[in-house]
Amino acid sequence: DECKRRYNVKLWKTFTDCFNCLPVCAVVDEKIMCMHGGLSPDLHNLVEIQRIPRPTDIPDTGLLCDLLWSDPDKDVHGWGENDRGVSYTFGADVVTRFLQRHELDLICRAHQVVEDGYEFFAKRQLVTIFSAPNYCGEFDNAGAMMSVDEALMCSFQILKPAEKKARLSTPGSGSRPPQLLGSTGRVLTPPRGAKK
Repeated sequence: DECKRRYNVKLWKTFTDCFNCLPVCAVVDEKIMCMHGGLSPDLHNLVEIQRIPRPTDIPDTGLLCDLLWSDPDKDVHGWGENDRGVSYTFGADVVTRFLQRHELDLICRAHQVVEDGYEFFAKRQLVTIFSAPNYCGEFDNAGAMMSVDEALMCSFQILKPAEKKARLSTPGSGSRPPQLLGSTGRVLTPPRGAKK
């Protein structure tokens, strides 16, 4: 909406067309799998990801949808319903089985606000990285970037959130920034432990 409001629909469409062509996942040195969302009950072999036709629109269900929209959940064993209204949640047991079956060491994903910019799950077998500090101007979350060296050692650079006073006194900011809302009225990237 902001892109349409500030610029035009054509620019928004260009971004959408670009996103529809981007790779869905990446595997770093055959050990670290990276994606936006998470795992899928429909993913049995990594070759299935290569078979996803691109460019394509994102479907409401299935492998591509899950790779972009599924979420880990510490309270779930196996697969669970996702309160986003799309895709699934998955437990630590799913992460462990997936990594063992595919001889991987780590899953790296984004898609959720995390207070410190990054957050481990499933005994450090999955990491969520969220690079936008002060998400939507509504949260006090830090952002983070992960670097991987030649030995596959991961390190994190933290992007500290702006202090509330500084954010509130930004010139020209007479109102709160708009939230990105889904059809259910929820923030598209719901906070997990982020402080308002």
